[in-house]
Amino acid sequence: MTDRLTQLIQAVEEADSSKLLLEAVQNLADAQLVGAIPILIEALSYNNPGAAVASVDGLIKLGNPAVPALLELLDMHNYTARSWAIRALAGIGDPRGLITLLGVATADFAMSVRRAAVKGLGMMKWRWFPDELREMAQEEALDALLFVAQQDEEWVVRYAAVVGLEALAITIANKLPTWRSEIQVQFNLMGCNDEVLAIRARVWLAQQRLQQRLQQTYTSNFDISQKSSAVQEKESPLTSDDWQNILNHLYEMKNEERLSAVSEGDPRRFQDLAAAIGQTFSKDNPCN
Repeated sequence: MTDRLTQLIQAVEEADSSKLLLEAVQNLADAQLVGAIPILIEALSYNNPGAAVASVDGLIKLGNPAVPALLELLDMHNYTARSWAIRALAGIGDPRGLITLLGVATADFAMSVRRAAVKGLGMMKWRWFPDELREMAQEEALDALLFVAQQDEEWVVRYAAVVGLEALAITIANKLPTWRSEIQVQFNLMGCNDEVLAIRARVWLAQQRLQQRLQQTYTSNFDISQKSSAVQEKESPLTSDDWQNILNHLYEMKNEERLSAVSEGDPRRFQDLAAAIGQTFSKDNPCN
């Protein structure tokens, strides 16, 4: 295994053309060797988008072992490398990337990076979160996804927000019905009002899937499959320090929100939601 890794890394280092570099990085990524992580990380900063895409795919396949190196890369000043790292973090769904994805989803200037972050929030491994931390983290994810769905000017980012909201709604379907209802109302608004037909179609699909999942929760087969998947999913590799770090950052975000946003419980926060609910129940067709 060591000899193979050495040969693959050597091929990357000796590549003397864009084509050979792409092939070498692709072969290294396909090998799925943990020892390849440093070179795959390095490839994110190459002036070769194809190699960067191959590296991102390889890092996602390697999963959680790649997260510490990706987080370290985010501290660097190479924006191109950082943007690829965010894509990899989003694809892995490790909770250690949560704070980064929350900030990037709502504030990054690059459309493709916001899109990746939004998708990452939808794919977060929520089962790994301790009970006392999960709801706080999901609330931040919900707020970010709703903000993007309502405010982002780029339709592909709003489309990604629909995907993320669907995944979150399915996750919280039974435990947090109020939040689920808020997501459903947002779907109704987008399904009726978004100018992009692709988004309306994706909203319709999300609504259908969410409805199917809600119906399945009443069947024993679904309960059994859920228990089975929970058993099969590997345990979280995060340490108590990791969770404490996430919690500290979430508290910081909460404090910033209290200072800059309307206060919790302010009726203005729910004006759009209340109006949409009124539209939803005014007639059978919420778009009327």
